[in-house]
Amino acid sequence: MENSAVMRSMLFDFYGELLTDKQREYFDLRYNEDLSLGEIAEQSGISRQGVWDIIRRAEAAMTEIEEKTGLIRRFLERNAQIDGIIRELREKGADAHIISELEELKI
Repeated sequence: MENSAVMRSMLFDFYGELLTDKQREYFDLRYNEDLSLGEIAEQSGISRQGVWDIIRRAEAAMTEIEEKTGLIRRFLERNAQIDGIIRELREKGADAHIISELEELKI
């Protein structure tokens, strides 16, 4: 993956529901709400190290699931294939409606 922030976001989108409530909450607060470890610790009543450990375990769990399932990898590969088809269709002057329909498949 080209960007670790993008990969973290994708991991959370794909696998966040598989985390414990606390892991999901802290991961979301850290990476989606952009709170510092100290801010999360203060809100939660635990140490910064405790927050970091929970977030690190959450990321490790999601990464392990991705390694086993490959859902994100396959998603990215599929989107790349669709992009290639769209490029070819544009080069051949295909109908804009068809291209639009293919673009929607990527979502």
